[in-house]
Order: sequence, then C-alpha cells, then structure tokens
Amino acid sequence: MMMMKEALSSICGCITDAGKDAELKAKVILMKKNVLDLNDFRATILDGLQDFLGQVVSFQLVSSTVGDWNNENRGIVGEPAYLDHSILTLPTLIAGETEFGLTFKYHETEGIPGAVVVKNHHLDEFFLKSITIENFPGKGRIHFVCNSWVYNVNKYTYDRIFFSNDVYLPKNTPGPLRPYREEELVHLRGNDVNRELQEWDRVYNYAYYNDLGNPDEGIIRPILGGSTEHPYPRRGRTGRPPTRTDPKTESRLSLLGLDIYVPRDERFGHLKMADFLGYSLKSLALSFVPKLRSKFDHTPAEFDTFDDVMRLFEGGLPIPQVPLLEFLHENDPFTFIKAIFSTTDGQQFMKFPLPDIVKDDRYAWRTDEEFAREMLAGVNPVIIQRLQEFPPTSTLDPSKYGNQISSIAAADILKNLEGQSVEEALSNNRLYILDHHDGLMPYMNRINSTTNKIYATRTLLLLKDDSTLKPLAIELSLPNPDGEHLGAVSKVLTPSEQGVEGIMWQLAKAYVAVNDYGIHQLVSHWLRTHAVTEPFVIATNRRLSALHPINKLLVPHFRDTMNINAYARQGLINGGGILESIVFPNKYAMEMSSFIYKSWNFTEQALPVDLLKRGVAVEDPTGPQNLRLLIPDYPYAVDGIEIWSAIETWVADYISIYYPNDSAVQSDVELQSWWTEIVQVGHGDHKDEPWWPRMQTVGDLKKSCTIIIWVASALHAAVNFGQYAYTAYVPNRPTISRTADYDNLLAKPEKAFLDTITNELDSIVGISLMEILSMHASDEIYLGQRASPEWTKDEKALGAFRRFAEKLRGVERRIDERNKDRGLKNRTGPVNVPYTLLFPTSTEGVTGRGIPNSVSI
Repeated sequence: MMMMKEALSSICGCITDAGKDAELKAKVILMKKNVLDLNDFRATILDGLQDFLGQVVSFQLVSSTVGDWNNENRGIVGEPAYLDHSILTLPTLIAGETEFGLTFKYHETEGIPGAVVVKNHHLDEFFLKSITIENFPGKGRIHFVCNSWVYNVNKYTYDRIFFSNDVYLPKNTPGPLRPYREEELVHLRGNDVNRELQEWDRVYNYAYYNDLGNPDEGIIRPILGGSTEHPYPRRGRTGRPPTRTDPKTESRLSLLGLDIYVPRDERFGHLKMADFLGYSLKSLALSFVPKLRSKFDHTPAEFDTFDDVMRLFEGGLPIPQVPLLEFLHENDPFTFIKAIFSTTDGQQFMKFPLPDIVKDDRYAWRTDEEFAREMLAGVNPVIIQRLQEFPPTSTLDPSKYGNQISSIAAADILKNLEGQSVEEALSNNRLYILDHHDGLMPYMNRINSTTNKIYATRTLLLLKDDSTLKPLAIELSLPNPDGEHLGAVSKVLTPSEQGVEGIMWQLAKAYVAVNDYGIHQLVSHWLRTHAVTEPFVIATNRRLSALHPINKLLVPHFRDTMNINAYARQGLINGGGILESIVFPNKYAMEMSSFIYKSWNFTEQALPVDLLKRGVAVEDPTGPQNLRLLIPDYPYAVDGIEIWSAIETWVADYISIYYPNDSAVQSDVELQSWWTEIVQVGHGDHKDEPWWPRMQTVGDLKKSCTIIIWVASALHAAVNFGQYAYTAYVPNRPTISRTADYDNLLAKPEKAFLDTITNELDSIVGISLMEILSMHASDEIYLGQRASPEWTKDEKALGAFRRFAEKLRGVERRIDERNKDRGLKNRTGPVNVPYTLLFPTSTEGVTGRGIPNSVSI
C-alpha cells in the first residue's frame, strides 16, 4: 500500500503530507453581460456583485494525471469551488473585467489539474476570461485561458470545460484528459443539431450562401456554393427556416437585425461592439445629408462641382434647428438620430474627416502618375500584371464570346514608349496591364440593362526608369450589339490633357477606376479575404482541440471574422443591400464574385506565388524569397515580402517544435480531419483540384498555415484599411458609372464628369461604409501581439513568438525609412500619401496603417 502511495506521489509530483487536504488559491477574471465601455462598469458590477457570489457559479478541477477507474479512466473531478465573498475592492483591469478569488479544496490523490469544469446557475451569462492557480504544489502556476461566454447550465446538455494552456498533439494527450478533449469537439461540431441555432449554442457548421435573396419580397438571388455554375466558400450555419416561397432559400432577419447567429464566442467584444455601433450610428445620420440638401439644391442627389464633393469634408451643412428637427420627424423613423445631431455645435451638420488623398493637394489625384501609382500602392495593388504578349489576349471561350483579343494597336502606344518598339518594351519587361476585361465581359449586357453603364477595360502602362508607371492606353469594350457571340466592340483612348480628348481621357480613367473599385470590393477584399477565410474558422473550431498546437497558432487570426461576415450578409452583400446599391454590378455583384471564385487557387494566395503568377517578379536565388521584383519600387510587394517572410519564419519555428518529421503530420488525427474537412467541405467546390497541399509533410503544414495567416492579416490589411484614404473622395475612386452626357463635355466638363460617376446619395452611403471599414477598434490586436501573454506555457513557442514580434518592429523601421526616401516616388506619389498599409501596428481610428491579426472588420 505504501509503495502504491509513493508511486502516486511521484506521478502527481505535488504531495507533501499523505492523506491531507489542502486549499488552492486561484483567481478568476470575468465580465458580466451587456457591459459597454460607455457604461460605468464598476457601479454595475458592485450593484450586482451578490448575483455572482454564493453558490451560483461553480468551478471543479479535472485531473490530467489521475483517472477514475469507475468512469472509463476519465480525469477525476474535484469538489466544487465558488467565487469568494471577500473581494469587494475591485482591481483596475480592462474596462468591464473584474477579478474574483477562488479557493479549491484539493487532495493529493487528485493529481495535477489539466482542465476546469464551470457551471453557471445564474440566469445571466458571463464572459470568463481566465482562471489561474498561482502556486500548485510541486508545479507552480497553472493558467487556463478561457475567453468564452458561459450561459446557465440549462442551456447546455453537457458540462462546460476549459483546458490549461498546455499543448498536446492528440496522441500525446494525457489519458485522463483524452475523452474530455474528444467530447468537446463533438459538442462544437453539433452535427445532430437540426434547429435554428440560438445565441448560447456553440455550434460550428457549414451552409451555402443561400441567405442573400429574399424571394418572399421578390428579391431573387442565386444560391452560391454547391454547384459548378455558382461555386463559393461555405459560410457559418444559422439553421434559420426556409422562406415561404422557396424552400432552398434561408429566411432573413429584419434589415436592422444584428442578432444573426454566430457562436457567441465569435461575436465582437464589448469594446469593439461599442465602436462599431458608434460609427454605424454616425454613418446612418450622415445618410440624411442628401435628403437635407434636396430641400435647398436645384439638382438634388447630384454633385454640381468638385466643391460640392469637398463640402462633405470641409463645410458640412448649416442647420436651421427647428426646420431640421421637423424634417427629421417627418422622414426619420429612428428617433435617436436627433440625439446625434444635438452633439454637434448647432451650426453645421456632422461632416466626414478629410481623406488623405486630398489633404495635401485637391487635384493631384487627377494626374496620370497618381492614377498609375495607386495600382502599386493604393487600396487594390494586387491586380496589375506584366504584359506577356501584344496585343493583350483573352481566355474567354470564343465560341460563346467571339473575338475578345484587344484592339489596342502598336500605333496607339508607340509615341509614348520613350524610343522603344513594342517588341523591345515587352522583352525588357516594361509593359504592364490592369486587366478588367475577361472578368466583366460575361456580365456586361446584364449590368448595362440596369441604370449603370460600364465598359470592360484594359489599361496598358509603361514602366519608366524611375520605377513609376505611365499610362499608355485605355481600351473601353462592349459586347457586339448584334450578339455577344460576335465579339467585342472597342474604343481605344490615349493620354491627353487638352480639349475633348483630354476630357474623354479623364472619363476613361474614371471608367477604369469604377471597375477597379468594384473588383476590389467584391473580389480582392470580400472574396479573397473575408469569404475564403470563414471555412478555415469553422473547420479549426470543429476539428482542432484548444489543446492542439495548430489551434493555438491560428485561432487569433480568426477573431471576429464570422461576426463581420454575418453582418455583411445581413446588410452589405445581400440582395438589395449596400453593395448592390453603390457598386457597378448591381444585383449581379455576388454572382460575379462567384464567377471569379472558379479560378481561385489556395496555393496562389501565397505572396511569392502571386507575384510570380502576375509576372511582376521573377525567380532569383539572390533575392528575398528567391525573387526579384521587376518594378523595384512596388510598395505593396516590397513591404509585403518582408511581412510574408516574418510570418513564414514564425510559422516554421513554431511548427518545428511539435512536428519534428513528416510522420508526425501524417499521424495527427485531428490535423488530418481538419484539412480533409477544409478541402472536402469548407472549400468543397474545389475539392477535386490538384493544387491543394496533401498535408503529408511538415512543408505542407508550414505552407498552408503561412498562407492562412497572410490572407487573414496582411492581405486583408493591404486591401481594407486604405479605403477611406483613397475612396472616400469619390471622384478618385467612383463606385458607379453612367452614360456620359457628351453634349456637356465641352460646355460643362466638370459637371459632365460628375454626372457620369456616383451621385451624391450613393456617395454618402459609400463614404459612410468606407469610414466604418477603415476603422481600427479600440481593442484591436495586431500582428505580433496576443490577447493573453500566457496563450501557451511552452517557452520555446513563446521565444519564437518574441522573435516574430521583434522582426515586425524591424519591418516598421524600414517602412518608415523607405517612406522618407524621395527617390522612391511610388511611396508617396503626387498626393503625398505615404504607403503605410503594411505597417504592422496602429492606434485606434482611421489611420491608414496597422495589420490586425484577423479579418475583423
């Protein structure tokens, strides 16, 4: 008997006096529900402190070393412990958080805890951030990172369990913890839940994009996903019932509903929600500007001059107080708008901040140099390609679309090639193209049947010796009016500054900008970051335990993604939503993004692969990432390569700790089921593609995780947080184009230009959206940072992460240095806006810099 006790003592590593109970002091950090940073949390928590005291919330330690032989060797569960009554002096923590004491009764035979069961008998839920045992006998500090909402026990059919910050591959999990680990993943998958999911449900499952339309109200949109005609990544399941008129379409919430289901732990935190609601209300208020102006303007909903556009940022609108309030009473169903107006100075209507692009010079955006520079350093720097053959060709099926080869001739561009022939410029890697032809041509007739009028465009550019780009020609194309199978009807315009030709050139650049804006929003931004990331979020929660090293690596890069995507489906990308009203494809917007998803390739999302594919870089073993940029001053690529390299090194260092060889990857059952589900389900419309990594080697795992992190962090930052700076001044990046009034081109060229692009009403909506999307929340967590410094107890992993953070600080220093180098003309351009979109950190607000860990807005 004594030998058995000694053996048990050795296993536990913590016994001092045999058979003696001990008390373990712990601390719990939690937050009550519905706490926003604009409330006085301390008053709230003190008033309701007794609600959390007494035996209403219990905590039970689960052993990782001692199993219950009468219960399939599951880790034995200790006695319940309750929040201490004695802590009434609340320490200063992050707004809304409170620390409580906790005392566990512990017996030596219970071994070392590896998990905690938490039971909430209170009616209200609370957010449990962490539990910490400061001095466990023989082991020291044991920390449990929780970060989860805990509801009343009656909301669950199982116990809520939280694991310590240990890391285990499935096969290395201590036996007593293994069933808890496996069961937790079963609960998160919720495959047997066939009902509408509620806020307390913790179910991660998949669905098609079958909730964009509303056939009950006559808004018909195709289902995206699950077909070869309309492939798409999967989104999170809500379980809402079908519509009355179409059993395949999911019913929708009311337009203003923000309670769309995502697992509660995926929702915005209280600080983020406060920021989000605050800016949403401001934008809602600003949407009334056009209605107000229509009372005084002889051309309502249209800009008459560029000064009209600037007044959105500079002057606001004088407020006749009583008439305004009467107007609001008559037209605004939201009475809180009045309170927003009352916060102004009583003289001017709330106005937008001045966009960076017009801060230094109100007209520099109109130059050809700036037009071209933004293809390298603007909000959509991921489309431009090197021209491989002249004239540009097409990949469209000629049997369906006829001849789509470009009509740009050598004579059109020869005069601007600076003494080179077309053949010499091609061979010297000097010709580049912004190609919005093939992606748009199949939709031209449908789009132009709406109030919008667009052209499929090809823009040719010359790379100059100083690494800047010079536009050579713009081709505007329409389908043949006698049938799209007869090919394209095209017009080629070349640079000009005078007369009708100069005005037509400015309009041609506007048509290109409209296309680039739409492709940016629908493809570069929404599809290639938001939509493609969501299946990884779902699969990771369904298949990788919180104890799994890849879960700990990736989960910070999924923060808020499901939530912001759900809000987007509710009011942004849905049928009749904001994007359809302000972006040129109109009701074909999401369908068009599905068309482009057909050619999406996971491995091509790696930055080095993307640069090679677009021909803007060539292989060079002496260069960073074995590349040489053919446009040396390409800010997105130069900064991006440094960020990519830092992520790649961090991922490689981290993964090498847990996967010493390929066999470790192949034998990891959770990892293999995770990857299989991503390929077969999450991106199931591409499941048969040969380009998927097979997940059989350490290299496969490193490559895949690096791509996932790059897309969710740096790529999203590059195409998102510059939106206000570059697109809020609508003439620079119009969202819509209409038929030009050629009769007015000479008489009123400024008015004719403004009448061809986005009108005032749609501009206000777009600017409001850009401000929200460009905003860093006050609780943002940036690349190289973690919400909890104790996210793992593995010192090797923590050391690798510190090196990663230090590398990113070095990147910041070098970006600052490059932006000060006046020889790098593309870094600031004529508008004098430094390229900082891949600067890793930021303060809150609209800053034009900062790489959040995740697609969080």
